[in-house]
Amino acid sequence: MKSIQQIYINNWGTSFYWKKENELLRNRVQLVFRETGFYFTKEELHHFNYCIQESFLLNTSCDQCELKNQCHRFLLKTPCSQIDLAVCMQELHAVKDLVEGTLFKINLDEYLQGIGMN
Repeated sequence: MKSIQQIYINNWGTSFYWKKENELLRNRVQLVFRETGFYFTKEELHHFNYCIQESFLLNTSCDQCELKNQCHRFLLKTPCSQIDLAVCMQELHAVKDLVEGTLFKINLDEYLQGIGMN
């Protein structure tokens, strides 16, 4: 018996729904990035996506830096007010892909299982 259903995966992380007693728990998504796991609602995922976009806007100074995006220089805010992540630009791009890919897949599944069924 599998205890999860994968939503999205990339080289840096994964997202999935938990299963409990063969029932898929769709009200929250487990998002695992590096060694950190978050258990977010869809609204919190959207908020995290906003935090990621904001971090890109605030941290554009890597072009002139000799470390060229490899330092853990940026704090990425999360929907959990007590938790920020220290990330480099490469990780910021990876978590952006993970969150956007997860939201896209969730929205696509909701459409296909809802209004798209005709």
